[in-house]
Amino acid sequence: MKKKNKTVLPGERDENGKQKVPHTCYGLVSNLQFLFRKIWKYKKLLVLMFVFGALTQSVMRYLWSYIGKFMVDLIQAQTARNSTEILPLVQLLGGVALIEIAAIGGQVIVSNRVYYNMTCVRFQMITEKNDKLLSMNYQMLEQPHILDMHQRAANSLGGNWQGFEGMMNRVYNLSAQVVTLIVTAGTILVLDPRLILVLTAAMLINYGSQQWSIKDDKKHFWDETSTTRRQMSYMERCTQDFDYAKDIRMFSLKPWLLRKQKGILEEYQKKYHRSRNFWLRHSYIYSSTSLIASAVMYYILITQVLQENVSIGNFTLYLGLCGAFSQALSDFYDNFGQLQFASNMVDDLRTFMDFQVEKEEECLDIGILGDTYNFEFRDVCFRYEGAKEDTIRHLNLSFPAGQRLAVVGLNGAGKTTFIKLLLRLYDVTGGEIVVNGYNINRFRRKDYYTLFAPVFQNVELFAFPLAENVSMKEPENTDRQRAESCLLQAGMGGKLQTLEKGIDTEILKVLHEDGVDLSGGEKQKLALARALYKDAPVIVLDEPTAALDALAEYELYQNFDRMMEGKSAVYISHRLSSTRFCDRIAMFVNGQIVEYGTHEELLAAQGEYAKMFEIQARYYEEDGKEGGAHEED
Repeated sequence: MKKKNKTVLPGERDENGKQKVPHTCYGLVSNLQFLFRKIWKYKKLLVLMFVFGALTQSVMRYLWSYIGKFMVDLIQAQTARNSTEILPLVQLLGGVALIEIAAIGGQVIVSNRVYYNMTCVRFQMITEKNDKLLSMNYQMLEQPHILDMHQRAANSLGGNWQGFEGMMNRVYNLSAQVVTLIVTAGTILVLDPRLILVLTAAMLINYGSQQWSIKDDKKHFWDETSTTRRQMSYMERCTQDFDYAKDIRMFSLKPWLLRKQKGILEEYQKKYHRSRNFWLRHSYIYSSTSLIASAVMYYILITQVLQENVSIGNFTLYLGLCGAFSQALSDFYDNFGQLQFASNMVDDLRTFMDFQVEKEEECLDIGILGDTYNFEFRDVCFRYEGAKEDTIRHLNLSFPAGQRLAVVGLNGAGKTTFIKLLLRLYDVTGGEIVVNGYNINRFRRKDYYTLFAPVFQNVELFAFPLAENVSMKEPENTDRQRAESCLLQAGMGGKLQTLEKGIDTEILKVLHEDGVDLSGGEKQKLALARALYKDAPVIVLDEPTAALDALAEYELYQNFDRMMEGKSAVYISHRLSSTRFCDRIAMFVNGQIVEYGTHEELLAAQGEYAKMFEIQARYYEEDGKEGGAHEED
């Protein structure tokens, strides 16, 4: 199946140098094929429901046109015979009632199941979309044009009448309208083809107006507000998320946050106001053309009656059929226009789903590396998207298996970026990183990630039981005894004793009312337990003890050093006392290694490391004296 040309290619930039949001125009036919492939994949019966639902909806549209004719003909016949017998009328109404009850019943039952199943298919697509997002490289998730592309895809799956499910709804309604148009048009053509021409011309004008409005609305509202919607979502999260609540209250952020949120909402409202003006213009055109078409229709029908070409009963029939045809045609164009609008949003969904994340066809098997891993940075450079200078500059470093490497330096020196490059969360922009002589880009990311057990500074908890928060696996794949052992080794024994359900305790109150939260120190101990449970050959500790005091940090490092059992380890820490446990220390300044060696060697060199160590030692010494003075008091 061929795609239409890409209107915005990945990496394309605007006149200001900002990356545009990637977008592909697939076309209505291609999107319909995509839609029915997904329906067939998840709810095959929905196709049959579409057909039956269309027939029952159509019957309900023109049923009373024929009923009205039969009733008028029956009354005229009774009048002509001077008959007052009402049995024929009762029989007619009884038959009509049975037909209508059956049609309404079928329509209600089928439509209910149709709408339910359409929502189910949309939910499956949300899962597919989330799977795609979770498969994307970490580095991509920091890029605004990627976030906006995802926001547009999320908009396409955001409701029953927009985007993906909106297309299903419109197709369902269109199928009923097509049946109605065929039935009513065939009858009207017998009377006077001019009626069809007038009604069709009016609807074509309305359709053109609607398409004009849809195009403007998509371009100037839905596309332009993707960033604004993402900002609105962020502000909603900030004002409602419990994690932000303390800072907001302690720093009196409420007025500032509300002003910022108001500014974002006002920007959204301006674009929304413009969107409504598009549709107000369309409403004026629609009302005017419909009024003129109705006047012409009545003129033609009344003329036919006066010329005795049409009986009163047939006048009633044709009037009803013209109304049904006009309404079906109007609904057809309206739904077809909305179908195209929904199709444009499905373009956004498919653009995101088809976005090429990474080609891994010729990746090497991670098993060829063996059991030991030697890493080497060869003239590595890295620059963040949109930055003017490199964060990491011409970095050369060897990290042999079994070594404990400490990475130290002031904030902004490039320590965390170095770790993310090692973990391949970021890809280098210059040079290369190799493991056992192989460029790390030659391995699948998910395979490469198995080499590392990271402990990040910001520890995220998941609304899982404690055991699964340690194993980071499904319950059936979690070794609960091992999870508990790792928690004990990480220093969480005291906390476990306070939990009634132990390692089965639910974490966070997001999904469970009896869930518990953990303190900053407890979170970091939990992260250490995760690293122990994963049992990867390389441990990466990015400020793992930031929430602990110096004594607790010292004890934790001693215990963790014993737990390592010959594994490789990389430590990042502002506290240079932790470097005593390491074989080598790399001192970073402005993205470069300015000093490298053992703790004793760097102290003897009297360089940047020695100065930093002396300052921290003096601070702890002074802090100890102050503590002692307080104790004497």
